[in-house]
Amino acid sequence: MKQVPLILLYAFSTVSASAQVVRASSLPALERTVPVAAPRRGTEPEYGSVGRVLDGDTYEVLLPAGLVRVRLRGVDAPELNQPFGQQAADSVARLLRGRLLEVDRGAADQYGRALAGLRVSVRRAGGSRRWLRVDSLLVARGWAWAYAPGQTTTRWTVLQQTAQRGHRGLWRCGTAAVVRPGVWRAYNKQEKARAWVGCPR
Repeated sequence: MKQVPLILLYAFSTVSASAQVVRASSLPALERTVPVAAPRRGTEPEYGSVGRVLDGDTYEVLLPAGLVRVRLRGVDAPELNQPFGQQAADSVARLLRGRLLEVDRGAADQYGRALAGLRVSVRRAGGSRRWLRVDSLLVARGWAWAYAPGQTTTRWTVLQQTAQRGHRGLWRCGTAAVVRPGVWRAYNKQEKARAWVGCPR
């Protein structure tokens, strides 16, 4: 069982459990800058809590080093203005709100976000702690694509296929009309308006 430093458990218990889903476009210009945290030291995981869920795969996390914006490794979730984007973000907020996170923070991406693996602490019936991977949960629930740039097979491919067969999350209307976020961002206004017409969200 992983040992969590007691001071972090105390600090976490005093943090408000009200994780928010905030549209990036609604933030004042000053808040759009990426929060800066002290560089990670060593190879041990860090522990903290979610401050904001910006979309299904991008969060602001409060760590002992400060507030840091992280991009979840291994998945790609829909944009907020994309069909099912808000549902994916809401699903993450419900999952992470008020829970301790284990953060494996790596290098920053081109947008200045720390690429990170996240595990969320869930209490079992007997009181013991279980750590669940956030990336695999999102793919299994159908709220994100398994994502590994440059690779044909990703770690969570089987989970994604299972979610597709079960019509979970963004696969509710099948796989034919689903548009990856990179393609969605390149669409013009008319193409976005025509996307997924007739699919209940």
